[in-house]
Formats: sequence, C-alpha cells, structure tokens
Amino acid sequence: MTTIESTMQKFNLKNLDCAACAAKLEHGLQKTEGLEDAVVDFVNQTLFVKTGDAAHLRQAIRAIDPQVELVAPSERPASPEPGDAFRGMNFRKELVLLALATALFGWLLFYENGFFKTTRLPWEILITLVAYLMAGSNVLAGAFKTIRRGTLFDENVLMVIATVGAMAIQAYSEAVGVMIFFKVGELLQERAVSHSRRSIHALLAAKPDQAVLKTPQGLRTVTPESVSVGDIIVVKPGQKIPLDGDVLEGQSHLDTSALTGEPVPLSVAPGDRVMAGQISKTGALTVTVTRPFRESSIARVMDLVENATARKARTEKFITTFARYYTPAVVLIAAAIAFLPPLITGASYQTWIYRALVLLVISCPCALVISIPLGYFGGIGSASRRGILVKGSNYLDVLAAVKTVVFDKTGTLTKGIFHVKEIVSRNGFSKDQLLEFAAAAEWKSSHPIATSILAAFEDHGGRMDTARIFEHTVHAGQGVSARYGERTLLVGNDNFLHLNAIDHDQCEFDDTVAHIVVDGRYAGYITIGDDVRPDARDAVQALKDQGVDHIVMLTGDNACAARSVARQVGIDSYHADLMPEEKVGILEKIERAQPQGKIAFVGDGINDAPVIARADVGLAMGALGSDAAVETADVVLMTDSPLKMAEAMSIAKQTRRVVWQNIILAFTVKGVFITFGAFGLATMWEAVFADMGTALLAVANATRILRR
Repeated sequence: MTTIESTMQKFNLKNLDCAACAAKLEHGLQKTEGLEDAVVDFVNQTLFVKTGDAAHLRQAIRAIDPQVELVAPSERPASPEPGDAFRGMNFRKELVLLALATALFGWLLFYENGFFKTTRLPWEILITLVAYLMAGSNVLAGAFKTIRRGTLFDENVLMVIATVGAMAIQAYSEAVGVMIFFKVGELLQERAVSHSRRSIHALLAAKPDQAVLKTPQGLRTVTPESVSVGDIIVVKPGQKIPLDGDVLEGQSHLDTSALTGEPVPLSVAPGDRVMAGQISKTGALTVTVTRPFRESSIARVMDLVENATARKARTEKFITTFARYYTPAVVLIAAAIAFLPPLITGASYQTWIYRALVLLVISCPCALVISIPLGYFGGIGSASRRGILVKGSNYLDVLAAVKTVVFDKTGTLTKGIFHVKEIVSRNGFSKDQLLEFAAAAEWKSSHPIATSILAAFEDHGGRMDTARIFEHTVHAGQGVSARYGERTLLVGNDNFLHLNAIDHDQCEFDDTVAHIVVDGRYAGYITIGDDVRPDARDAVQALKDQGVDHIVMLTGDNACAARSVARQVGIDSYHADLMPEEKVGILEKIERAQPQGKIAFVGDGINDAPVIARADVGLAMGALGSDAAVETADVVLMTDSPLKMAEAMSIAKQTRRVVWQNIILAFTVKGVFITFGAFGLATMWEAVFADMGTALLAVANATRILRR
C-alpha cells in the first residue's frame, strides 16, 4: 500500500488537446531525470509529480509538448467560461462551421451523383477544399502542432493523412464526409467528458466560501481560511458550516449529504461536534472552531477526491502503454497494405491505398484512452457522493476482487458506546465499593470501558478524591493497576487476572467484563454492554450477496462477547482477546489460508492502523475526524454504517464491469473493421462510424457510473 508523499505536487494543465497527448506527456515526464511518479490525468487536466524544482518541470514539459502550459491550482478558473463546450473551443463557432461544411458537403454529393453538372472537376475540387477546411480546421491545426513537436501518431495526424489520401485518389465526398463525422463525434465525445468533469466539480462545490466570525465589535463575514482555532463563528439556518467545531449554543438539524451521502438529517445540540460542509437546516448555531480550514472535513474530502486520480489502476496503465505501440503498429500495417500487394501482384495502387486509408481511420485508440480513465473517474465520483472516499482507482480494482472481509468489532460492528449493565460483588465487598474502586483505577484512562465506568460512578452520585490516586499503570490489552489510598487495585480482563494468579469468576458472559481485585483479593466484576449496530447483520448479508466468501471478526474483547456479536450479525468466524499487533498476525494467517481473491479490513481507524495498513485494501469507517484513519486507510467510509462497505464493493464491481465492457467493445469493433478494411469489405464511411461510434458508446457507458 502506498500513500502520496509530502513531496508530491499537483499542477493544472492548459492546452492538453487529447488523451494520446496526455499519455505521451506522462511517459516523457516519467523518463525525465529529477521527476518521479509523474501521473497525467487527462479528464481533470491535472499533473501529479514528485519534484522540488518547478522550473525544471516546466522545461521538461516544454521539451515534450511546447503547447502545454503548467499552472498552479489556484490559477484554475472555478468554472468553464459561458459558451465553451470544452477546453478553449467556442462551441457556437464550431457548430456554424460544421453546418456550412455540411451544406457544402451536400452540394458536393449532388455534383458527384450527376445533378446540376457544369464543369465538374474544378467546382468539385473547390467545394471539397472549402468544406474540408471548414470542418477540419482544428484537426489540421492539431496535426501541425503534433508534427512540429515530433509526434506522428496521434488522432489528428492520422485523420489528416487518411482524408488527404482520399482526396488524392479522388474520393472527394468521402474525404469531406469523414472529416465532418469525425468532428461531430469529437464534439460529442468532448461534451460527454466535460459533463462528467462538471459532475465531479459539483461535488467539490460543497466548499464553504464564507464564515460569520463573532468578534467584540460584532459579527463579521470573513473567508474560512482566515478563521483560527478557538474563534467563535455563527451559522444561520440554510448556511453551510464553514469549519469543524463544537456547538456552543443553539440546536438544529443538519444536512450531511455533502459529506456522507446520507439524506437523513442529523440533530445537534450544545456539546455536539459539527463538520465543515454540513448545512444547518432549522436553527442558528454558535460554534467554537476546533480545526483550521485546511484540516477541516470538507477540505479533506476535496483533497482526497481531487488527488484520487494520482493512483492509476493497472488496467489504466496497461491501456496507456498499449496505445503507444498499437497506433504505430497499425500505421505500419497500413503502409504494408498500401504498397506490398501492388508491388507483389501488380494490383491497383488506388485500391490498396484506399484500403490502407480505411485502416488509418479506424486505428485511433481514443475509445480506450479516454473511456477507461473516465470509467474509473466516474467510479470514484459516484462513491464520493455516497460518503465513500476512494484514494485511487487502483483500490477500486482491489475492492472488486475482495473475497474475504475482516471486521474490527468495537466501533465497527458495534456502536462503540459502552454502558454499565451489571455490578456483581464478591467476598464481602458492596456494589458501591466495587464501583468506586473501579472508577479510581480507571480515572486517568480514556478507554471507552473506563469512560462507561466513570459515567456510572457519577450517575450513582459518587465523588472521587483524585489526590488519593497514584501509581496508575496501563497494561495494554489487559487492564490497569493503581494505588487508591492504602488500597492496591487491579481492574482488567480474564487474562489479566490469570497473569496475576487471582482466583475469580470464569468468563461466561455475552458482554465485556471488568474484573476488580483489591489488595490481591477478588472483589467482583462489572459487565459493560456495547450494542450491535442495527445494520450490521444487513451489511454482512449484503457482502455475502456481493460474492464475499469469508467474513471474519477480530477483537481485543473476550471470547464470550465476541461469540455473542458474531452470532447476532452472522459472522463466519472470529478471533478474540487480541492485542493490536496480534491482529496483524491473524490477518496474515487468513491471507496464507486464502487461495484467491483480496482481503479487506474494516476498522474504526484509530486503534487499527497497523492492520488497516497490512490488508490488501484498508477501510476506515466513520473516521473522518481521525488523522490516523485518513492517512492510513485506502478507503474512508464517512459514516458509521458497515453497509457502506458493501456499497463500496458494489460501486467497484460496476466500475470494473464498465471498464471491461469498454475494452471488449473497442477491441472487438476495431479488430473487425481492421480485418474488413484490409480485405476491402469496409469503406471510409463505415470506418469513421465505427471509430467515433465506438468512442461515443464507450464514453456514454463510462458516464453511467456517475448516474448510478
């Protein structure tokens, strides 16, 4: 598993004309000394690269493609300019030129079919040239730029060679028609890509743009970036919460869909935590800021979504590499078809050159190099809208191949909210004494079990003399020891008492048990309950429906409590009484025993960082506020619902299906028409329909994921 290093930088790109150009730029930067891990995202027009020298990077880009400009992210326009269909192209102008070219093309067809004949050849050539230039001006300009920078095999060059060759053998109408239909297909294709890009940018539009700061002079509207930790802000009904914080005053229902994808409003009151990007729907809130904006929830979401394309799936990398060799290979085959048969058999050059031109039209790999990244891009965007942050398209592939899911118990399958259920005293101690001793031992602990014991002690009216507590020691995964006045206390699990040779009641409980020992004498036990999440059983069943073969639960809790939870939710097997480092060992054993498929681990992201990092794909659930979770996990589930794991797998599987549908579609169609063209069974008309039609179908199929 990898993470983006601190030296990884993101830049925006301008004038990146096509997916093939993006692949060439990426390949060139990867071979440039001083630049590491260069990744070009054509869909988002961004570059990720490890470098400490921006000037060297600009120089390298200029050497590879002088037309491409590097700009800082802050310089990128917030939205496309009105009237632009896609990067720098005026859509209305293109439509007018296409309409005029189409009209002249119709006139050309009249001439070729013998209507209104006068002096046919001069008029035919003139109409052909004018219509051709109107339809293909951008293609000709793109081909010129490509040739000038030393590249011969992009879509523009191939289309110019094919159409000029067609005119050379007097196939005038086909030359113009192919260019017109190519341009129409290119416009439709680019609009589809732009629509997908806007769908993702709409997700990022959840960023709050202002905060109402409370000052001694009154309320003042400022930017969220200028607010400091500890400042107090006011959020009115209908406004977005601009920064993470704690509610001081007010009550409201929050729309959390921008972060979690959940439509159910969240009720908050004084003392509750709120996150940037949530919307206050029903009441005004006064909030104390706990994080600067750059570390806020919405900033993290935006960063994860925008940077996800830096980690490409293996399929994307293969297609990019394949395209570099595929197109030149087809050009060589076309050249062989054009000249070898006439030289060997004496056949007509015009016939075989025409067949070679058909191959050039069909050879463009755009259907693959655009639709494959777009499919993964759509999968990441679709997941993000549902509160599932996937850090890279490579993790979508891993999720789709998961056959074993390992869950943490506490806070993942259970709510993680402990409460005291029963107090049982032994050897003459009273229940009040037992609770007091347990509270004294746990006074300095932040463990959820300790918190529940302290809460129960306070609810019973207890007051603790903290000056009497000393020599407090935490025994990881076992319990705590302390001195309380003249008393020596031990509070812990069954193993802890065995290690200290204390006779005690055996573990026969369905809940977590804290045994209490006073001066070496067993005083009794307290049972602490942790309720199972209401959708945990549904999540387990949904994963099995997704094709998961084995579901395992790991916990540091006792075997009885683990068995009870496993029985309630339908877990296949469980491992209890585990130390954090032991969970990694168990995961490795599961991996060795598993013949195929990937292993996913789902935890709360705080205590499970080692095992999250060790799994093939690690998921942190409900842990957006946890730095450890966001840094360690490959996928962050932004709600506390384990059902999100099944939903993440569903999106990953659909993404994988769409990607392979596009690969099979493109290879099948191109293979068929290359064969037809070589044997003279396909014309240029059919070739351009096949090429652009395949690209449009592949792009449309990829965008289905965004509409999921």
